[in-house]
Amino acid sequence: MLKHLVAIAWLVVAAGCGSSSEDATSRYAGEQSRAIKALSAEEVEGYLSGQGMGMAKAAELNHYPGPKHILALADELGLTDAQRTRIEKIFEKMQTEAIRHGERILEKESRLDALFADQEADPGGTRRLVREIGALRGDLRFVHLEAHLKITDLLTEEQVQRYDQLRGYNASAPPGQQHAVEKHLH
Repeated sequence: MLKHLVAIAWLVVAAGCGSSSEDATSRYAGEQSRAIKALSAEEVEGYLSGQGMGMAKAAELNHYPGPKHILALADELGLTDAQRTRIEKIFEKMQTEAIRHGERILEKESRLDALFADQEADPGGTRRLVREIGALRGDLRFVHLEAHLKITDLLTEEQVQRYDQLRGYNASAPPGQQHAVEKHLH
């Protein structure tokens, strides 16, 4: 079924690709002046500051609150002093690790960019760097997801429900939507 999703995605992309002269200008125009061509200034800042950048949506949107938002809503959630202290420690550790991984990702992305800029890219070196970047991004994502897991263990069910309500997550997905996605993946 995954093959069907990929085929549908390609059809959608192909349908959006026209051949008019208006389409000749790349949507990447202007990005050639970026320090790391593949990353926007916002992405670079996100990596340098340890931002979540949506990496923990699987947790956040499935009743596993994140430390940053829990701390911001501490009073509304009625966190105890002990909860607040533990969550602050989890948040600090997450931030430290996220920044460390982010800096490594930027260093590898910069190297990849330099390979191409210096006309020294080859399949072996490119594959190695792309795999390293992929592994680092996976590790970074886990850092954020792990914090959500640890936080949820510290909260009461009522606090999680209140968090979801305060964050606007109390609306459910349309009936059958999740099953339709799962059906295509199997």
